Amino acid sequence: MDTLVLKQQVCEWSVRAWKEGLFEGTCGNLSIYDREQGIVVISPSGLSYSSYRPEDMVVIDLEGKVLEGAHKPSSEWIMHTMVYQHKPGVNSVIHTHSPYASSFAVRNQSIPCILTEMIPALGGDVPLAKFGMPGTAEVGEEACKVLKGRGGCLLARHGVLAVGGSVEKAFVRAGYVENAAKICSIAMSNGSIEPIAGDLFDAVKEHYGVVID
Repeated sequence: MDTLVLKQQVCEWSVRAWKEGLFEGTCGNLSIYDREQGIVVISPSGLSYSSYRPEDMVVIDLEGKVLEGAHKPSSEWIMHTMVYQHKPGVNSVIHTHSPYASSFAVRNQSIPCILTEMIPALGGDVPLAKFGMPGTAEVGEEACKVLKGRGGCLLARHGVLAVGGSVEKAFVRAGYVENAAKICSIAMSNGSIEPIAGDLFDAVKEHYGVVID
């Protein structure tokens, strides 16, 4: 795909994430991987979303070498590229600090599978990746460990990571994670919850027939 088109997509979806409350301030990052060209187009570091332009997006290779762009790539570029290398079906990564989901990450708690739609959309619950120092390979390694069969995970004391075969899919999954966290928080404030598990989980999974790699 043309690099300019990829820059436009990363810019547009990043701004949308900011407007919809998934990103805040300069926190959050998004990327698209073009496997044919071996390049990653990623949001820049420390730039306000209100001033984003397609030309501000940064093109890097899987080693982090800047191929195009006047800005530094997101400080989480290592996490993004590690996901691409470990999950061949993923072509877009979004890292958010959405408040309800991040509150679970702060408590070091996964989001249980409480909604049937979480199964086809996310693969089930939203697992918690062990803490890794932001901007390091460690956070990417821990995320990759729990992403098998899941469309997203929580990063302990950090936020949310959602993935997809397209930028739209990754974005939708990030929204599902936040929505599930919000509903779960409300439900827990009113009493105990009972996650979908066992035979019921298997039945719902079979009903939808969706497998997340």
